[in-house]
This record gives sequence, C-alpha cells and structure tokens, in this order.
Amino acid sequence: MSRAFVKEDDGSQGEQLPDLPQSPHPNYVTASGLRKLQAALDQAADELAALRARKDEIDSQILLATTERRLHYLEERIKRAIRIDHADQTDDEIAFGALVTVADDQGQEHAYRIVGEDEADPEAGLISYVSPLAQALLGAGAGDLVIWKKPSGDVELEVLSFVYPAD
Repeated sequence: MSRAFVKEDDGSQGEQLPDLPQSPHPNYVTASGLRKLQAALDQAADELAALRARKDEIDSQILLATTERRLHYLEERIKRAIRIDHADQTDDEIAFGALVTVADDQGQEHAYRIVGEDEADPEAGLISYVSPLAQALLGAGAGDLVIWKKPSGDVELEVLSFVYPAD
C-alpha cells in the first residue's frame, strides 16, 4: 500500500487530554467564589498564552495540554455558575452562604461557612454545600441540634448562631 495517502501524526497537534469531569450538582457560588473562579480562569489563560509561545519545546506540550484542559474546565464551571445572593436568604434558617457557629458535644465551638464546591476549603472552615456537614446544617436554625453523619460515627452539634457575611 502506498504511504502517499496515509496521514501520519507529525506531533503538531500536541497532547489531547480528556476533559476534566464536571460535578453533577448545580454550581452554586458566592460572589467571592465567582471572583475566585474568574481569577483562576484569567491565570490559566495567561499561562496558556505563555506556553503557546514555547510550544515547540517538548516539555511545554504536556503543560500546554493540561493548561488547555484546566482552562476548559474553568470556562464550563463559570458558565454553569449560579450566584446566590445573601439578600434572598431568610434569617430563620441556615442556607447557602451562611457562616454557622456550632458547639460539639464537648462544648467546643467551630465556625463553618457553607459555600460552593469550587470554593470549599475545610481546613479554612469553608465547606461545600453538598458535604455531609453542610447537609446537616442546611435548614436548621439557632438553638437546633443537628446530626453530622461522619464515617467515624455520628456527631451531634448545636447551632449557636449564623450570619450571612458580605462578600
């Protein structure tokens, strides 16, 4: 068979990586969460431009593909973003965006803010609205007892207070 009509890969296409999976949950975000997503998108776009300038370097090709994939992921997250306005939240019960102070069964106080998946940072007290802790807190009010279902066993928490911080 003649090789004249066979298209061979000359490597000019670079690496093709599958898209990063998107969460099946609605992409609820706070105002600050949306700003962080946009900043991450801007940073990825800047990195991509710099990598495209060096695309002939072997090391840059893999970085180029991973950066393109991250850029597409962030574009889709922003496209799917549903900004939740705290002014629409009730003062009667905990909802998305609330900063909640709870006490555990030893009386220790902990503060958690219920945020979107992309914004979550449990070590900083930012918990995703789909997490078991947030699910236990959502809909509760000050003075309520909630059960946090953890793999290590259920934990009872008392809701001391909650507020909706300005973004």
